[in-house]
Amino acid sequence: MPETTFTAAGFRRGYAQAQPLAIGVFAYAVTFGLLASDAGLSVLEAMLMSALVYSGSAQVATVGTLSPGATVLAGVVTVLMLNARYMLYGAALRPWLGQASVGNAYSSLYFLGDGNWVLSMKAHADGEHDAAYVLGSGLAMFLPWVGGTLLGSVAGGWMAHPKLLALDFLLTAFCAAMAVGLFKSRADLWPAGAALGVALVANAVAPSGWTIVAAGLTGAAVAWWRHGAEAPA
Repeated sequence: MPETTFTAAGFRRGYAQAQPLAIGVFAYAVTFGLLASDAGLSVLEAMLMSALVYSGSAQVATVGTLSPGATVLAGVVTVLMLNARYMLYGAALRPWLGQASVGNAYSSLYFLGDGNWVLSMKAHADGEHDAAYVLGSGLAMFLPWVGGTLLGSVAGGWMAHPKLLALDFLLTAFCAAMAVGLFKSRADLWPAGAALGVALVANAVAPSGWTIVAAGLTGAAVAWWRHGAEAPA
């Protein structure tokens, strides 16, 4: 296996190759800013949330459940549950970032998002061994995420009902596009189908942000089961 490096050249490659995805991230961030403004968050609060939480799905789910009686604990639990997938992302990157220094590895993980994780995994499979690629592609998406949040939050103050634009559908569209990019064989239909089934049932019985969590855990469990079943004895 080629030795892992962490160079400025790798950073530039990651930053440049993430630009097409950065456009979508910016649009998504504008949507979050609009929703945050509609939920009563100030521009500063929305920007801090984007910079510190940095998770579109968790942020949209959290602001969507804000109400006068909502507690901080409920918001924290929502973020932790929806961001649990990053434990799997980090584990998948361990063979690569595990050879980088502690500072380089953790700075790369801080800026890690769904899009640049997919991009980095594909690049690594294609022969990219410079771990700075992860940091470069991550920063390329973090900057438009914070900038888009600022624009959306400011613009939200000028709109009476931002949700009427239906821009929150961008979350669904983004996740669907990512799933298509990760699809490799018909075996992937098992976890996807199980997650879909649980999501439909949970949404029909008690629609809430927990539907996403239940579907995600089910898909992961089925994927783990199928992997064990298909592994050679």
